[in-house]
Amino acid sequence: MRVLSAFLTLLLSLPLAADELSPQQAVSALQTPGAVLIDVRTAEEFAAGALPGASRIGHEQITGQITALVPDKNTPIVLYCRSGRRSAIAQDSLAQLGYRNLINAGSYDQLKLALVQPH
Repeated sequence: MRVLSAFLTLLLSLPLAADELSPQQAVSALQTPGAVLIDVRTAEEFAAGALPGASRIGHEQITGQITALVPDKNTPIVLYCRSGRRSAIAQDSLAQLGYRNLINAGSYDQLKLALVQPH
């Protein structure tokens, strides 16, 4: 029974651990040559303020537009939105297309702060 309980605890924690990434880790990934930063927020949110170098593709359009921006499925892709929810949806969609180097940086505000902090 202990083994089953430990296994279930581990199994339930894996999806959360796999998606959790600090904004500092996302900044490090962005320093990789060829890395792409994608803002999956709405056009209005993007117009109100976006991170330097970010391309905007709404999370609901990302599967249809990603190959034009990132044809190589090994390219590091850092995704962000307002809270991290839409970037997680986009991350899942891209993984289903075979993209392998995906990073959900979470929220715009947290990533913006991490980008201006000294490393």
